[in-house]
Amino acid sequence: MKKKVKVRRFIEDLELTPIYIGNQQDFDINTSDLNRPGLQLSGFFEYFSHEKVQLFGKGEIEYIKSLPEDVAKERLERLFSANIPCVIISRDQYPSDIIIDVAKKYDVPLLLSKLDTMKISNLTSIFLDNELAPKIARHGGLIDVYGVGIFLTGESGIGKSETALELIKRGHRMIADDVVEITKISDSVLVGRAPDVIRHLMEIRGLGLVDISVLYGMGAVMEGKTITLRIHLAAGDVQDIDRLGVNTEYTNLLGVDIPKITIPVRPGRNLAVIIEVAAMNFRLKSLGHNPADALNQDLLNLLG
Repeated sequence: MKKKVKVRRFIEDLELTPIYIGNQQDFDINTSDLNRPGLQLSGFFEYFSHEKVQLFGKGEIEYIKSLPEDVAKERLERLFSANIPCVIISRDQYPSDIIIDVAKKYDVPLLLSKLDTMKISNLTSIFLDNELAPKIARHGGLIDVYGVGIFLTGESGIGKSETALELIKRGHRMIADDVVEITKISDSVLVGRAPDVIRHLMEIRGLGLVDISVLYGMGAVMEGKTITLRIHLAAGDVQDIDRLGVNTEYTNLLGVDIPKITIPVRPGRNLAVIIEVAAMNFRLKSLGHNPADALNQDLLNLLG
């Protein structure tokens, strides 16, 4: 399934120089792979990956120069007329007039990169991987606590932002407050970010919006973080809660199971400290140390 990628964002993020943009506002694209059209320029158009971004390196540009003008034009027209998304030329090799004319004729964006072919290929693939990855937005906050990306959820007014603020005061870092944009970058990895319009901002009831990056410095914020644990704040007594932590509960986001911990919220509980302990305990479990399992084994040994 094709997705739309903004042409302007594509150019700005990859630091490309537009030679010709035309009337396109978006690319319709469904893959992060690039195609180097050496075979097509030699006249072989079977199995042509026309749906991919086309990348001209030094070899392609020099080969075009070596062709008679009428042959070069014929092959470029076949290439550019195949509904390709765009053409990137590496190494600041300014294209010849024939390439520019054909790009204009078929309204194909023609873009120039100062990077070598391998570097711009890698950067473009990474950019498209992120743009084309499945995304959702969820209510909650995202905090980095001891290196653990904690997706903090709970009913509105439960105290998520106040808890996150206390964690920031204790030296941890905020990624998002109120809304988290979640991107699936691989089969098992989710990355959370804040929407651009509210990045670094936090809403505190009674105070309004505060800019965490200004109040606490840029060291108190992050642009993105892998989500590895969900902590859900629940009001009052929570029924059927696993008090020993023997059983692991999961929540599913974009097909990825994320460990979930439910913390009851009651007056007098220091949620920031509890979340810090939860993060450290999660790291210990990931290293193979589980106190609940150890206790369970000790009890079995005593009974045996």
